[in-house]
Amino acid sequence: MKNILLTLSYDGKNYHGWQVQENAVTVQEEFQKTLKKVLNEEPNIKGCSRTDSKVHANMYCVSMKTESNIPLNKLPVVLNKYLPNDIAVKRAVEVSPDFHARYSCIGKEYIYKIWNDNIRNPFLDGYAFHYWYPLDIDLLNEAASYFIGTYDFTSFCTLDKRRSGNMVRTIKNFKVVRENELVTLIVQADGFLYNMVRIMVGTLLQVACKRIRPEDVKSILLAKDRSKAGPTAVPYGLYLNRVFYKGEKL
Repeated sequence: MKNILLTLSYDGKNYHGWQVQENAVTVQEEFQKTLKKVLNEEPNIKGCSRTDSKVHANMYCVSMKTESNIPLNKLPVVLNKYLPNDIAVKRAVEVSPDFHARYSCIGKEYIYKIWNDNIRNPFLDGYAFHYWYPLDIDLLNEAASYFIGTYDFTSFCTLDKRRSGNMVRTIKNFKVVRENELVTLIVQADGFLYNMVRIMVGTLLQVACKRIRPEDVKSILLAKDRSKAGPTAVPYGLYLNRVFYKGEKL
């Protein structure tokens, strides 16, 4: 029995997120069907994170224990033969028996893409948020800097039926960059709450249109009140970009 770590990427446009749901097509469902076909078994797979409907992943990690004898350098090729074109396995490596894709994770990086131009880009439909008002990158970076540090992020979390638990997270880096009309927000943390990145993006867009000041981000954090933050940005501009593990060479 080997414990395998698989690195995937997927286009979330046609899926209701990663996790299996009733009456909805998800990435996990498609992936598990392919595993059963290729391995002739149904391993209990552990995903590194939940991703919401329409959210994409440049790097998504799955761990599973299997008795399959398929060589690890061949496994991605075989799986990709049967996976839908919008899901791809990039790498397979053996990890320690106690490795868990979610609980062994020490950090993640998300990016959010905004197409900032009067004219929409048809090639980014479903892959970037079209925002046509001016964006001051220096102003956005000033506001983003107030997120960096360890805080209770209750103000930046959508409350649902899940238990809230510990709402403290540490943002290690948050920056905004522009390449012509494409603006990308890049945020790295030890973990993220439900809709946290999308609410932070929505709040920064409130800064962009001068509805709140950059320094107001600090008071919104301290308020621990979701109603004080900005709206939740649309999901399809969001990408899980990198996943970090201690001691693992990915």
